[in-house]
Amino acid sequence: MDRDAVVEAVVAFVGVGTLAAAIIGIGLSYGGGQLSPDGGLALVGAIAFFLVFMSAIGVGLSRRY
Repeated sequence: MDRDAVVEAVVAFVGVGTLAAAIIGIGLSYGGGQLSPDGGLALVGAIAFFLVFMSAIGVGLSRRY
């Protein structure tokens, strides 16, 4: 595996791990059997942030090579 593939794999794993941690954190903070409306908004915000963040990283990585 070359260096570029390793960098892309690490970035993907870190991004997905961060999203998973955010989802778990939101569930623990706003959950308790049922997600509150504020928790739902936080969850949508976390997913939207993940999409924008990973897109920006993808563009950055594509321009780097």
